[in-house]
Amino acid sequence: MGAAMKEAHRVVPVPPGEMLEEEFIKPLGLSRAEAARRLGVPANRITQIVKGRRAITPETALRLEALFGWPAAYWLQNQAEYDLEIARTVRGRRIRKEVRPLRVSA
Repeated sequence: MGAAMKEAHRVVPVPPGEMLEEEFIKPLGLSRAEAARRLGVPANRITQIVKGRRAITPETALRLEALFGWPAAYWLQNQAEYDLEIARTVRGRRIRKEVRPLRVSA
């Protein structure tokens, strides 16, 4: 399958904030404000993460780990995978045109 075909079939990545709200906050019966209070962060931080306007930082990942029991690396990996997929979608084609790959001779 060619690069153009792969891009056409690419699944839209789930923002980490959407996962946070749909898989953790809502099922536990928390509001965003209550989750923020328990995390010890401003409520707007959680709202911004949920709305995809702010990334999960290492500090926030540590707080999420302490609250929900899921490793900080889980939260950071989800954020990194999301960021990479967005970059690939938005800039991937241009980067592939601009970068000249090294040719290694055997």
